[in-house]
Amino acid sequence: MEPIKLKPAFKDYLWGGTRLRDDFGKDCDFEKIAESWELSCHKDGNSVVAEGKFAGLTLAEYIEKNGKSVLGTNCEKFENFPILIKLIDAKDNLSVQVHPDNDYAMRVEGEYGKTEMWYIVDCDEGAALLYGFKHEISKEEFRERIENNTLLEVTNAVPVKKGDVFFIQAGTLHAIGKGILIAEIQQNSNTTYRIYDYGRVGADGKPRQLHIDKAVDVTNLCPAKPYPVTDPVQKDGWSEKRLASCEYFTVDALEIDTRASLEADSKSFVHILVTEGGCVFSAADSSAAELGKGDSLFVPAGLGKFELTGKCSAVMTHID
Repeated sequence: MEPIKLKPAFKDYLWGGTRLRDDFGKDCDFEKIAESWELSCHKDGNSVVAEGKFAGLTLAEYIEKNGKSVLGTNCEKFENFPILIKLIDAKDNLSVQVHPDNDYAMRVEGEYGKTEMWYIVDCDEGAALLYGFKHEISKEEFRERIENNTLLEVTNAVPVKKGDVFFIQAGTLHAIGKGILIAEIQQNSNTTYRIYDYGRVGADGKPRQLHIDKAVDVTNLCPAKPYPVTDPVQKDGWSEKRLASCEYFTVDALEIDTRASLEADSKSFVHILVTEGGCVFSAADSSAAELGKGDSLFVPAGLGKFELTGKCSAVMTHID
């Protein structure tokens, strides 16, 4: 098995910007590129193998052709491909929203819910996002504030800086603020309940749909618990920092000065997303790939030890 470089699916939501094309080299004709779905088997946007003997296959087709063993034994507990990884460029504020948990989403939407994490890849000075509430409120107050446009008075606005991490459990109210570019690692779901949208209209000239009843059902109406911050572990020529770990994904930030030694064992595939600089992937079986800023690499489970050589920052994801 060889690693495969992936081409993302793109989304042109109205709040998107141009940084994914201008700064990350994404090849897309959309005027705005709001999101690039870097690792995705979701029906709403599949990643595609970029080169090699599987070029042109969707990631889902590649897995079907090669068997689920490429995902690793830790993925056997999931019925479907477990995660979705995106780059998100918020030129403007995203809607205030919430995601349901698995039980509610399967019952109401027919797909899994969404727990996710955000890693701030870059941001404008003074940028902020919404994360939970300032204090606990009742369902009645929640609904009333949505209806009279005072919800933002009780939501928790958090200033952000490059490198910050937010773990967003299903049920947590949240919104990415303008001027923020993030890597998002999430459950493989596209179910979002929009709560408040700043009075904006969509391409059809109509206000975008809100999902108030469902949001009232699933939102935790209290402050969000901050995720514990860990220190980077310094190694020979690189460092590794655990960003988040849960039953759905484990994510680390890599800072490589010269060379990082890593492994894709039989338990899980590894996904590498380069966020700055560049490196060369090389493995013991002589497989190799050049990776630049914005490149996405799927390393199949069982490939074994590999190295990333160069100077770069990257987000590495696997399943524990």
